[in-house]
This record gives sequence, C-alpha cells and structure tokens, in this order.
Amino acid sequence: MDYTKRNIFLPVAALMAAFTMGVFIVSTGLIGVATLAFIPFGLLFFWYMMTHPNKAIYATVIFAFVSIGASRYIPNIPLGLTVDFGLILALISGAFHTRIKTDFSKIKNGLMLVCAIWMVYNIVQIINPEARSMAAWTYAVRGSALYMVLTVPLTLLYAPRAKDLDIFIKLILFFSILAALWGLKQHFIGLDNAETGWLDQGPRSTHVLFGNLRIFSFFSDAGQFGAGIAHAGVIAAVLAMGPFKLKLRMVSALCALLFFYLMVLSGTRGALMVPLAGFLVYFGASKNYKIMVLGLVALGTVFLFLKFSTLGNDYYQIRRMRSALDPQDASLNVRKVNQRKMAEYLKTRPFGGGIGTSGYWGQRFSPGTFLADTPNDSWFVKIWAETGIVGLSLYTLILLYIGLMALFKIWKVENPQLRQKLLALLAGYVGIAMASIGNPLLGQMPTGIVLYMSWAYLFLAQDMDRGLLDKSLNPPKNG
Repeated sequence: MDYTKRNIFLPVAALMAAFTMGVFIVSTGLIGVATLAFIPFGLLFFWYMMTHPNKAIYATVIFAFVSIGASRYIPNIPLGLTVDFGLILALISGAFHTRIKTDFSKIKNGLMLVCAIWMVYNIVQIINPEARSMAAWTYAVRGSALYMVLTVPLTLLYAPRAKDLDIFIKLILFFSILAALWGLKQHFIGLDNAETGWLDQGPRSTHVLFGNLRIFSFFSDAGQFGAGIAHAGVIAAVLAMGPFKLKLRMVSALCALLFFYLMVLSGTRGALMVPLAGFLVYFGASKNYKIMVLGLVALGTVFLFLKFSTLGNDYYQIRRMRSALDPQDASLNVRKVNQRKMAEYLKTRPFGGGIGTSGYWGQRFSPGTFLADTPNDSWFVKIWAETGIVGLSLYTLILLYIGLMALFKIWKVENPQLRQKLLALLAGYVGIAMASIGNPLLGQMPTGIVLYMSWAYLFLAQDMDRGLLDKSLNPPKNG
C-alpha cells in the first residue's frame, strides 16, 4: 500500500471503527460502555491465566466463589460457565505451554483412578432407559462428575507444589472473609435491589422465615453459604491450633469465630454437621490426645447447650440451630417422607432415573415427573435418585477411599506445618461430606471445586513433604 492510499485508508478505518462503536453503545446503553471498558482488562486477565496453567486454576477458584453471586447483578450473561472457562484455559495452557514439562506420573494414583471410574459411570448413564433428556445430562454431569475429573488432574499436574497449596488456602480464606463481610452487610444494613429481586423470584419462601432473613451472601443460597462458611471456619480453626507463628494463629482464630458466627446467621441447620464431623476427624487424626480431650469437651458442651437448654432462645438463629437436634422437627419429618417415596420408586430402578432428572435440572427438562417433583434435599439422595443404589454405593465407596487414603498419607508427613494444613483440608472435606447427607452441598459451587482441589493436595502429601516436586516441575520464573 503506497503512502497516498495509506493516508486515505487509515482515516476511513478509524471513522468506521468509531461509527461501529457508536452504534454498539447507542444500542446497548450502559452495558455496552461497560463491555468496551472491560475488554482491555479481560485481555490482560486472559494473558495472565495463559502464562501458566496454575494461574488458570487459581482463577477457576475465584470464579467458583463469585460467579453465582455476580449473576444476580448481570443476569443476561451465563457467569456460571466461567468455571468451565477457567478449567478449559488451564487445559489449553498446559497442552501448549512451551516452558512446562508435564510429568504425567503425577496422575498415576488411586485418586485419579476412582475419579475416572465415576466419570465412566456417569457417561454410561446416557443410555439409562429412565433418562428423559440428553440436554439435562449435559448440564447436570458438570457438577456430578465433569468438574471432578478435570480439577483433580489439573491440580496434580500443574499446581502440585507446597506454594500452590498455600495460595489455595489463602484464596479460600480471603473469599470467605469477603463472603462473611457481605453477609454482615445483608444482616445489619439490608439487601440491595438485585438481592431483593432474587428473593422475589421464589427463594423468599425459604430465606425469610418468620420475618428473619437467612443470610446467603454472594453464594447460591443460604444453605450453600452456611455450609461453605462453616467449611472455611473448620480450616481456619485447625490452622489456629497448628505449629505456626502466633500472629497467624490469632488471625486464623478470629477468622474461625467470624465464619462460625455467619454460619449461625445463615440459619442453615445442616451446616452444624460441618464443624462437628470436621473437628472429630481432626481430633482423631492429629494423634494429639490433649487436643482430642479438650476438643471433645468443647463439642460436648456445644451439644448440651443446644440440646438440653433454652439459653439464647430469644434469638431466632439459635432457636433454628437448636431445631436441628429435634427428632420431631416438621422439616425433618417431611424429608423422611420424601425419602420413603424415593425408596419405593427406586426399588425397581437400581441405576436410578438418569443424570439431570431430579432437582433443578429435572424441573427444567422433565417437569411433572416423579423425580423432578420430589425434593431430594440432599446431595446423596440426588446421587441415589439419578444413579440408583448402584451409583450411590459406588460414590460412597469412592468418598470413603479418598478420606482413608488421605489420612494414611497425612500420617506419613514429617513437616508439622504441612501436616497441619493437610489436616485442615481433610477435616473440611469430611465435614462437607457428612453435611451433604442432609443438604445438596458437595457438588455445588464453590464447595465442589474446593473439595476436588483438596483431594489432589491430600494425595500429594508425601511428594510435597519430600520437596521433590519443586525440583522436578522446573516452573518458569514468572510462574
């Protein structure tokens, strides 16, 4: 292109670009302006994630925490897919990054095997004669198995160092602090228009009880928030009891108190199981009998306070937590009735009704069916309904295997600080797993991603302890 033509082309191109941007802004309004302003930041963030696969994994954790809450303010964008986006970018970065040597021996372990077995079982569910919709399977399998079978190997391969573990724990605590502060805002100041609009779409009946708001922060609902913040509380509390500097222990203890307070404000009775089961596992796994005795006394005191006293009944949140220990509670009885109906229906369906036939996806893709119209109220009941007694048995055995193998690996760790961090993850995992018996928690965001990464670090325990991974991975200087 000669000088004269270039002088003509550049102004014309600039005018066309300006005209196109003007039309875009006029037609989309403030959303268009925000989109254009976001593009440079989006490109920088994309570049950051592609510089090393572990950064895409960190970003996935961030997306898991904030995407659902953000969707209340940006309803027209499928922000829930940002978790998929982060995992895909980690895969692409790992596959094409020229400065990283992928050591596939890291995924040759029992954890990867059981995750693959569960994924295969979910794929076979496509031919389940009871299944009603391939679209339902496509959506539901993400939370049921796909996130698991992607997150575990990505963490094993590209974020396996003790440094990555530290960043992972910091991300959990940081976003849990943000969630707690947002929850305090909801409790003491009130809801904004987006949150009120979300309640008006249906959740008000379960989130405003007797004039009292169940705090949900920026999580999907109060149940998920209560369990998630309790999970972070268990991790923080275990760290507070570890062999760390006094300042870190004090900060961790304060975080734990804050998180457990927000658990109470969430009004999620099933969340009580998270610290109960989590601490019991920690006390036993730590092999510290002094801590075990003191911890059991503390848990017993809390149990006696809730079960056999009326202190604090003037506060709705305490009354609601207390009702979790009442065997005559109306909500508990309704769940038992639903489970009896489910058992009768599944008696002749050992492989269940198919992935995506119950809960939200069932109501969306197969409304009017038994599984869609019968609340499962539990992650394990959901697995039972969709994959049958065969799938539920397999899934339960997988969870037990992961927990037991993690415990044995932790006991072989010699570094006391690393051992304490891993005990915190194990306690949190068992707490969520037990709480999932009564609530649909385990595969939901952000809990699912956090647990799947926790599994990977638990199985990397001895490698991190030996310090071999930092030498073998040879990360780039900016990694």
